This record gives sequence, C-alpha cells and structure tokens, in this order.
Amino acid sequence: MLILCSNGLSSERLRICIRSKMVGCRTSALVVTADPEYKENNYHVPRCVSELQALNLTVDIFDLDKQPADLLLNYDVVEFIGGNPYYLLDSIRKTDSIEILRKIATTKILIGWSAAVFVFGPTLELVNRYSPEMNFVGLTDLSGLSLTDIQVLPHYSKFLSRLNHFEEICRVYEKEHNINIIRINDGDGVLIDSDSYICKV
Repeated sequence: MLILCSNGLSSERLRICIRSKMVGCRTSALVVTADPEYKENNYHVPRCVSELQALNLTVDIFDLDKQPADLLLNYDVVEFIGGNPYYLLDSIRKTDSIEILRKIATTKILIGWSAAVFVFGPTLELVNRYSPEMNFVGLTDLSGLSLTDIQVLPHYSKFLSRLNHFEEICRVYEKEHNINIIRINDGDGVLIDSDSYICKV
C-alpha cells in the first residue's frame, strides 16, 4: 500500500483510517534522506516518531545516503519525511533504491509526504513550476518513480495563501496534461492500493 500525505500522519482521523491497514505491523523505518542538511535532526522527526509509535510500531531512523536500501525490506512500514524532492529523487537513483521501494509499496506499507509525494508519483514537473530553485543537484530528468500515476499537491491551503497564482499554476498544469491533481492539506492523506485510488482522508 502507498500512502501519500501532506505532512505525515499528523491527524488523528488519518491515523484511525490507516490503523486497520497496519494489522500485524510491528516495525517501521523513518527515512530522513529528503533533508540534505539536517537529516535525523530535522525538526519534524520527533513528531513523526511519535505518530508511528502511536500505531504501536517500533521506529528506526534511516538514511539512504548512509545505509543500504535493501535493509528497508526488513520493516513492515517505511515512511519518508519531507524536504527537497530533487535531492531525494537524486539519492534514490544513485543508491539504486527504486525497485526496493516499488516492492515495499506493493507488499508492505510505504508512506511519503511533502517532497516524497512528488518523487513517488510520475513526475516532479508540477513542483518544478513552483520551486525550480530547489533543484541545486541539477536534475534534468524530472521523471518520478511512478509508484502511482496519481498526482497529489500537498500543503494546499498553506501555500494557497502564501504564493501568488498558486491555484492558477495548478489548473494550467491540469489542463496541459489532461489530468486532475488531488489537492491535500496538512493532516490529509491519500491511500492507494494496487494503483487504485482508495480514498482521501
């Protein structure tokens, strides 16, 4: 199962919804790779650890830049925190982690939020229209992992009030690609199983 969130499992309604999907799950890894600067010291990490523990999971901090990706197969649940989508995608490619993450998404539970929402989808093109300056790694191929064809825009209400033309940019992108973007706010999530859109929570 693939779970795409805006800012993690930050709402009780989301945790209640996914609890039934985690029957038998005991272990989890919190992957901090998307934050190239702070890593395990990212200020969201304590909250995310608490959220996973609230689901009766043990939690290990994990970094693809430092640990072999295949070790993630030892966990029942794998969650990627937010950060820089370009850096995260570059790290996943460099560590040959794509097929491992695909296996986790199909046989276990893979959670991604913020930056990871774009990376796990088909492309980084939409986020590139908002924040191309984040691409300090110089990616030219913006293809995502395509763990799903569903495209999600996180932090919607937050950035709607902060960025000029935020909704307009999204609508233009939708029209150009003939798709519908699922807009989610902090506390929301999208549950996907076998590439089928289950529900927005």
